[in-house]
Amino acid sequence: MNCDKNKLLLYAVTDRSWLGEESLYRQVQKAIKGGATFIQLREKELDRDAFLEEAVEIGKLCRMYGVPLIINDDVEIAKQAGADGVHVGQDDMEVKQVRAMLGPDKIIGVSAHTVEEALLAEAAGADYLGAGAVFGSSTKEDVTVLSHERLQEICGAVKIPVVAIGGINRQNIMELKGTGISGVAVVSAIFAQEDIEGAAADLRQCAEEIVQ
Repeated sequence: MNCDKNKLLLYAVTDRSWLGEESLYRQVQKAIKGGATFIQLREKELDRDAFLEEAVEIGKLCRMYGVPLIINDDVEIAKQAGADGVHVGQDDMEVKQVRAMLGPDKIIGVSAHTVEEALLAEAAGADYLGAGAVFGSSTKEDVTVLSHERLQEICGAVKIPVVAIGGINRQNIMELKGTGISGVAVVSAIFAQEDIEGAAADLRQCAEEIVQ
């Protein structure tokens, strides 16, 4: 399927690091109410039963607000939970295999760090690309920073939408203007903030300015 690039404008990636006493469900709800247009559920520690249960519940929440939910890496969980799709990295399952498992109507996102990776992902049937890390990353170690020039090259090389990711926050987001991206993916810039809804609203406004 073609991914509506307007839905990728403010792409919120979950992280349990800042839950405190609050549920992830509640944090995601605040992010959506603030202006997040796309949710990626990323779980590295939960057992599969808990992950599936969470994916189903957050999927219901996202449908209530008309926001797509995709699952990070785990194609089986995405399928079982009825999520809108999955995002895979370069070392995960190949796009054609993911498509065979999920069917033609689900969204498949792929991480790309070079023009070559971007073109291969597009040719294989990816619906959008996640390109980064554009400012480094506080949630992943050993990431290579992607220059804004390379980001612009990737955006220019493919017809599918490209989302910038990696260390994006309120202080640096405007530097991405003019690169050709369709949206920004953020983690701590939303979920580590005391006012999640307010942070999302602020970033949404900035995102609207840089992708015009």
